[in-house]
Amino acid sequence: MSSKGKDTAAQQNIAPTNPRGIPSAPFVDKVEDYVTSRDDVQSTLRSFQEMISKYQFMELNLQRRISGLKDKMPDIQKTLETVGFLKTRTEESDPIETTFELNDTLYAKASIPPTDEVYLWLGANVMLAYPIDEAETLLTSKLAAAEQSYANCEEDLDFLREQITTMEVAIARVYNWDVVQKRKEKADEEGKEKGAKDGDDQPNG
Repeated sequence: MSSKGKDTAAQQNIAPTNPRGIPSAPFVDKVEDYVTSRDDVQSTLRSFQEMISKYQFMELNLQRRISGLKDKMPDIQKTLETVGFLKTRTEESDPIETTFELNDTLYAKASIPPTDEVYLWLGANVMLAYPIDEAETLLTSKLAAAEQSYANCEEDLDFLREQITTMEVAIARVYNWDVVQKRKEKADEEGKEKGAKDGDDQPNG
């Protein structure tokens, strides 16, 4: 790797990040800051393409996480509303008749008397009993955390798309710079060949 390439790598290691630590893409204003000759072009393009691949990998993971949160938040909200309803019932209240889901297509009937505790699924086949007040507090905090996580994911997704666009522009600039340099080298070679030919055509004194 050229010294210029090492300097570029060092700059990338200390690149600014967004609040979740995703590094910002380098903005290529002057191609000469990243390549010193055409020999550096291919390695620089590969480096930029690798950065795009990493951003795209993070983008895919965020999209999956957002999809999961979209499914999760309504469930938490619905459970929180149910707990809030049970909290309003007193010992004098009559039992309520309802149905509950056993699986995607099977429901069962239930009679629910007034209660001061509920059972919450915590995941991984774990269910725990909570006093209603504690359950309400827990669900409220989980919903707030999920909503904040969703907002962060959306923000990170926008940030990643901006970085991918920045890197695509950087690749185009390096590529175009290489094309211009190639044309210059070709013109110089043709000029030298023409000069040599003109010298050969001069009559001897």
